[in-house]
Amino acid sequence: MSDSLEWKGGAIDVTIVGAGAAGIGAARRLQALRPDLSVLVLEAGDRVGGRAWTIRPPLLEGNPVDLGCGWLHGARTNAWTGIAEEIGLTVEKTPAPWSEGGRNLEAKIQAEQDARAAINEFFLRAEKHSDQHPDGALADLLEPGNPFNGRLGAIGTYLNGAELDQASIKDYSNYDPGPGPDWRIREGYGTLVATYAQPVPVKLGAIVTRVDHRAADHIVVETTMGTIETRAVVISVSTNVLASEHIRFDPPFPEKIKAAGELPLGLANKLFLRTSLPEEFPLDTHLIGSRNLSATGSYQIRPFGRPVIEAYFGGPLAHDLEKAGQAAALSFASEELAHHFGNEVTAKLDVAAMSAWAGTRHIGGSYSYARPGASPQRSVLAAPVDDRLFFAGEACSLSRFSTAHGAYETGAAAAERIAISIPGR
Repeated sequence: MSDSLEWKGGAIDVTIVGAGAAGIGAARRLQALRPDLSVLVLEAGDRVGGRAWTIRPPLLEGNPVDLGCGWLHGARTNAWTGIAEEIGLTVEKTPAPWSEGGRNLEAKIQAEQDARAAINEFFLRAEKHSDQHPDGALADLLEPGNPFNGRLGAIGTYLNGAELDQASIKDYSNYDPGPGPDWRIREGYGTLVATYAQPVPVKLGAIVTRVDHRAADHIVVETTMGTIETRAVVISVSTNVLASEHIRFDPPFPEKIKAAGELPLGLANKLFLRTSLPEEFPLDTHLIGSRNLSATGSYQIRPFGRPVIEAYFGGPLAHDLEKAGQAAALSFASEELAHHFGNEVTAKLDVAAMSAWAGTRHIGGSYSYARPGASPQRSVLAAPVDDRLFFAGEACSLSRFSTAHGAYETGAAAAERIAISIPGR
């Protein structure tokens, strides 16, 4: 990956805005299909990967953790699975702890089995409703007085990064990550995307402010580091960035801005806790902090056998803990874990790392969800303009939104359109 430090503007065949999974996927596909075209990726931040970000905290002795996406959903048909194997990273194929064959700490407890049955029934109602009725909010499907409504609310925040009353039934029904189990990358999903990006010319710290597509034969991209004249553009920034109109289009795209606003980013954050007593915790096991509350964490205990607990918070709880900071998040997680493992064990927990996606500049959240009635806006957002201005990213995927492979697929699709539409010089 080149940071192109000498670049200060000029002419480029294809300009890609955003160096996340979609932008990198578009660039690599173009390099394969049209090596005659010059390609440059502009990234407003200081790293490649977007919402795929692996770090190695000192407190974890350099073991990698993913602050963003961490699971190869639909792994057998997930493009990143093959890419990982191709570039020599390790695909961990043991069952996800929450899936069939995985290790759930409370799987044999009757109340947990009842909760899982209630969850399955809820989402079955969502599937049937989507086929037979107009769209609505997922919260409309809750049964009054159901003792597991709190648990269902928690699941909703993990899926959407928002509460059930904010999210579309039809969008949930459209979600299809593809067949296959959920697998992991031992070196980290962020490591996977960043490694795959190495052959791609990337300019970091280049904030795009305006895209002028008035001329018939070129597009002008204005950035904080210079101006580019280009033949085609791929916009792969988050919906929150688009909706805030940090990038101005000339002529404007009010329908795109509206679509982005109807597909906002929910919030899911991770807290990584190091334990000095790993032997007191079961290996690679999963649990939910509370069976009855929507404001509760999802906990991955000792993934890969490492001395770490990964706490996952969604929706309003994630917002509250991000604002309150690491000490408050540690206190919250410790209290929930103490209920299962005892105070004497959880007293030996320390914060190794914590994500804060709501406050992450140039992103502003975790993954998109559709407001009730807004699922068709994904098609509006994804539609290309004049076969030279393209939009890509997880929010542009009609069925694999909220995933890195959905983002990759939209970037690759844009590249394939560009490869056909731009003639050779």
